[in-house]
Amino acid sequence: MQLLIKGGTIVTMGDKGIIKDGAIVIDGDKILALGKAEEIVRSFQGYERFDAHGKLIIPGLVNAHQHAAMSLLRGYADDLPLKEWLENKIWPLEAHLKGYEIYVGALLTAIESLLGGCTTINTMYHYTPEFNEARAFAEAGIRGAIGHVCFSWRKDEDRKALYRLAEEWHGKAEGRIRVTVDPHSPYTVDPKGLLELLDISMDLNRRFGSQELPIFQHIHLAETIDEPRKVEKAFGNKLEGGVVEYLESLGVLNSMVTAAHCVHLAPEEIPILAKRDVKVVHCPVSNLKLGSGISPVPELLKAHLTVALGTDGSCSNNSSDMFETMKLAALLHKGTRLDPTLMPAEKVLQMATIDGAKALHWEGSIGSLEPGKKADIAILSLRKPHLTPLYSEVSHLVYACKASDVETVFVNGHLVVEDRKIMTIDVFRIMEMAEKAKEELLARLASFKK
Repeated sequence: MQLLIKGGTIVTMGDKGIIKDGAIVIDGDKILALGKAEEIVRSFQGYERFDAHGKLIIPGLVNAHQHAAMSLLRGYADDLPLKEWLENKIWPLEAHLKGYEIYVGALLTAIESLLGGCTTINTMYHYTPEFNEARAFAEAGIRGAIGHVCFSWRKDEDRKALYRLAEEWHGKAEGRIRVTVDPHSPYTVDPKGLLELLDISMDLNRRFGSQELPIFQHIHLAETIDEPRKVEKAFGNKLEGGVVEYLESLGVLNSMVTAAHCVHLAPEEIPILAKRDVKVVHCPVSNLKLGSGISPVPELLKAHLTVALGTDGSCSNNSSDMFETMKLAALLHKGTRLDPTLMPAEKVLQMATIDGAKALHWEGSIGSLEPGKKADIAILSLRKPHLTPLYSEVSHLVYACKASDVETVFVNGHLVVEDRKIMTIDVFRIMEMAEKAKEELLARLASFKK
């Protein structure tokens, strides 16, 4: 595609800051140039024009922690503590999930995310060969880091799945799909298993990874206050400190680890995360909904950690809305700390864009609008009562904009949303598939219980 987007206000999240009456040139899958419209238009003749007057142009948002397939379980088990939610409701139902249903759930999440201006998702779920999240993301046109979640009770199965996932999908779909190695948590993967998965991730990197597209690890960490006791109960080892100290003692923390949640951290554990350059994903909505607590994000940022934002799965959040996540991330810490200066809008927007890209080791390609980066772009209408008048574009994006304000989305230079319509797949057909899949899943669960 050769396209010139002109006339809107560009929030680059890069060195050029905010460009009013700007223009972006897309050539193929990349941004060729951007700047003031009057300069760009003179330099690039013959490109197809896209009029963005009255609109806001931003990098596609990055959802750094998701379980995409779990949109199929949205609303199934609400208002329960994490342990009861997982062990009594979610895991028993997931035991009856088939690959096709994983694929359908991931399609549903991809659609919802694209319509909300999110162009990249880091998802952790079960990989099955024919139908899976990678296939769904490839078909929907979204960018994704696809992980297979690993447990101690199925090590051989997980090893085979990881190698097959990497061989079949890493770097595929025009480079939009990459794979990750995903230990579920410190309490579901034993110490030896965590070390084995570290070795596997390094071997997969040697075989399939590259400097531009490395294979990293994605894990739940310190999500609930009782996590150290859960580790002790599961594996019989006595923990003197928290789970971060435990993983540090095993030697499995490094810059290629992206840790979701990080809610219950002792003060001495934050420097460990910083020393090892672990990337953290803040999931405020699901942490509140499950009563897990609030991550000490201000302290993490003060320690110069990379902190991204994630929605978590739609079963523990009920939504894949990154605008909702941004607003809550900003307000939550102000209110609980009685300090309105914490988590300013600019920093929160960084967490949803360039810091999200850093958490996924994709910052060389996405997260900001700059020449040479991939053309992952969301365009929002500003001609709305709730966005009038305009003083600050960044403030609007975090505190006032809604997912429904997104009108147009490009991923890898491809137009995937136009006038709030998905261009890649039939949305209503996917919705029908999801309803049917839900009914069949519940029928299998009911039959099993008889």
